[in-house]
Amino acid sequence: MTVDVILPCLDEAAALPDVLRRVPAGYRAIVVDNGSRDGSPEVAARAGATVVVEPRRGYGAAVDAGLRAADADVVCVLDADGSIDPAGLSTLVGLVTGGSADLAVGRRVPVGRGAWPWHARAGNAVLAALMRRRGLPVRDIGPVRAARRDGLLRLDVRDRAFGYPLELLTRAGLAGWRIVERPVPYRPRAAGTSSKVSGSVRGTLRATRDMARVLW
Repeated sequence: MTVDVILPCLDEAAALPDVLRRVPAGYRAIVVDNGSRDGSPEVAARAGATVVVEPRRGYGAAVDAGLRAADADVVCVLDADGSIDPAGLSTLVGLVTGGSADLAVGRRVPVGRGAWPWHARAGNAVLAALMRRRGLPVRDIGPVRAARRDGLLRLDVRDRAFGYPLELLTRAGLAGWRIVERPVPYRPRAAGTSSKVSGSVRGTLRATRDMARVLW
């Protein structure tokens, strides 16, 4: 079985070689470059990844472009910053192919100092609590997930910014999808890269704002 792994990418050249090396055998890496200035597309191509250029800025725009470029039955989405080991994707894929889940989501478990700054963790906790009040069994609005491609396209997620993961969960819940979380180790991102969300309080607030906008 072929699985496509979508990696939204903005200035992740320092992380990509190791991330792509760890993608499980038989999985195709699709790196969606979202305006990098550090040579990320060239690094990804040299490492054997399929490279898609998405000029519309935004996390959701990059994920959507990767989803439309994919052709595998099952797709995964994973940050390209090295914070989550791609080897763990097999567990999430197994939940989908084995019929236990329609959407398998990685729940981040911090490993190492500074892996998940307090402001990012607090914003995530608030949003996850709001989702549980709506009946969705999630404790993390995480950056790693697996599902069948056709189903994701039918959900027709519209957000093109940081609200994409939250809208995805909301639409999946309304569609009656079985959503299952599994813990994934969450480590500090690769040296030489910087987070667009958790790297600053401002970035966290911007992402939380985009996500909260989906709820109202």
